[in-house]
Amino acid sequence: MRTTTRLGLLGTSVALVATAIGATAAQAEDGGEGDITIDKVVVNGGKPVVVGTTKVVSAKVSVTASDDSGIAETTYISAFGPKPNFAQVWDDDITCVKASATTSTCTGTLTFDPRASTGFVGNSAAATWNLGTLVSANDYDYIHRDAATTFKVQRYSRLTTNASPEPVKKGKTITVTGLLSRANWDTNKYMGYTQQKVTLQYRKKTSSTYTTVKTVTSSSTGSLKTTVTASADGYFRYKFASTSTTPAVTSTSDFVDVQ
Repeated sequence: MRTTTRLGLLGTSVALVATAIGATAAQAEDGGEGDITIDKVVVNGGKPVVVGTTKVVSAKVSVTASDDSGIAETTYISAFGPKPNFAQVWDDDITCVKASATTSTCTGTLTFDPRASTGFVGNSAAATWNLGTLVSANDYDYIHRDAATTFKVQRYSRLTTNASPEPVKKGKTITVTGLLSRANWDTNKYMGYTQQKVTLQYRKKTSSTYTTVKTVTSSSTGSLKTTVTASADGYFRYKFASTSTTPAVTSTSDFVDVQ
C-alpha cells in the first residue's frame, strides 16, 4: 500500500523515502544478493537542504548503480532521518537513465514543506538525515543500504546590519546594530538566534576587501550591538559562520559617510 506525505514527491522508476534518523520501525536492514553495486549517491548537489518558514524546498537525489545485467526499471531508493520527520518519492516519480549496459543513474526530488502537519515536523528536523537505497538489477540481484549517504537539513538564517549615525564626523562613535534570526519550524516564523558569535567586518570605500573588526555575541533575542570609531568612508556588515543546524549568512553592507 502506498502512502504519500507533504514532504516528498517527484521522479519515475525509483522510489525515494527520506525520514529522520532512527525514525521507522519498518525500516529494512542492510543487505543484498549478487554482484550489484551502488557507485554514487548525491543529495542536493552535496549541499545542506536549507528550509525557511513558508517556501517548499526541493532537493534532487541521484543514485548511480551497476550490475552486469543492467539496472532494473523497478529500482527503489529510500532515506531515513530524525523522528518523526520524513520525506518520500515513489517509484513512478523517478527517472533512470542508462550510462552504459551495466550502469544507470536514477534521480528524483525530495520536497520539504515547513508548513506540513506530517512529514516535516518542528525544529527537530534540523539534523543529519540518512538517505538509504534499495536497488534492483535485471537478473534480480539487489542491494539495500539504510545510509548510503547522509545529508543535513538546516534552518534558513537571516542577518541585518545598521550603522549610525550617518553621516558622522571622523573620530566620533559609530554604533552598529543588527539581528541574527533563523526559521522556527514550531511557529513558522523567524526568531532570534541567541548566544552566537558574529563578526563585524569593515571595508573602506576605496577598497574591495573586508577586514574583521571584532566579534559580537548575539543577545537573548538575537540582536547585535557594538561601537567603533569613525575613521573613513566605508561599509559595515555582520557575518555569521554557521552551526550544524543553521547555514552561514552575511548581511547586506551599510555605508557610512565620514566627514
